[in-house]
Amino acid sequence: MITHHPKHELLKLHVKGELPASISAAISMHAELCPKCHKKLQALTLSESNNEFDDHNQSIHIPQSIDFSSMIDDITSSEQIYIETPKKLKVVKVRNNEYQLPRAIDSINQSQWQNLGKLSRARLDLNEGELHTSLLHIDPEGNVPAHTHKGFELTLLLDGSFEDELGTYVKGDFIWLDKSHTHTPETENGCLCYTVSSNALQFTKGLARILNPIGNFIY
Repeated sequence: MITHHPKHELLKLHVKGELPASISAAISMHAELCPKCHKKLQALTLSESNNEFDDHNQSIHIPQSIDFSSMIDDITSSEQIYIETPKKLKVVKVRNNEYQLPRAIDSINQSQWQNLGKLSRARLDLNEGELHTSLLHIDPEGNVPAHTHKGFELTLLLDGSFEDELGTYVKGDFIWLDKSHTHTPETENGCLCYTVSSNALQFTKGLARILNPIGNFIY
C-alpha cells in the first residue's frame, strides 16, 4: 500500500501550474496510482476553477439573443462518430526487464541506459538546468551507499520495492528527501525509480573520492 505522498502545498502548486515539469510529472504519476491523492487533486482543481470563475464572472456578458437550444441541437445532430484510439504506452527495457512507463513521461526523450555495478540510469531530457531527471534501475540485492543530499532528491517508485533506514517503499510511493535525511537504499528484488535531483549526493561513509563516481552517476 502507498504510504508516502506529496505534501498538500505541492499538490496546490501542481494544480496552479507553478512547479517544474519534472516535479509536476512525478505528482501526476503518483496520482495515477494513488486514489487518495487523485481525489485531492480533483478537489483542488475544482476549487481553483471556482476561484478563477469568481474573479472573472463580473466581466463576462452573455448576449440574450443566443439560442442555446438550437446550438445544442446542431451539435448533437451530427452523424459523425469519433472513436478514440487508445494510446500505446512506451515500454523500456533494462537489464533483461521490461517496464511500461506512465503516460506523464512516455513521450519525453530518454538517453541510452548507462550501467555502474548494479545501478542503471537513463536521463530524461527536460532541460531544467540544475534539476536532473532520470530513470534509475537497481538490480536485485543492489544498493546505494549511505548518503545525504546537498539539495533535494525526489524519488517516485515506478516498479518493485526498496528499503532504507527510514522505511519500506512500494510502487507509487513519493519520497522527498533533503540534507536533513541520511539513508542507504537497498532492494531485495530490484526496482525502477523516477528521480529528480537538484544537486549531487554527499556520502557519509567510506572515502568520498571512491564513491564520487556513484554520486555523479545518480545525479
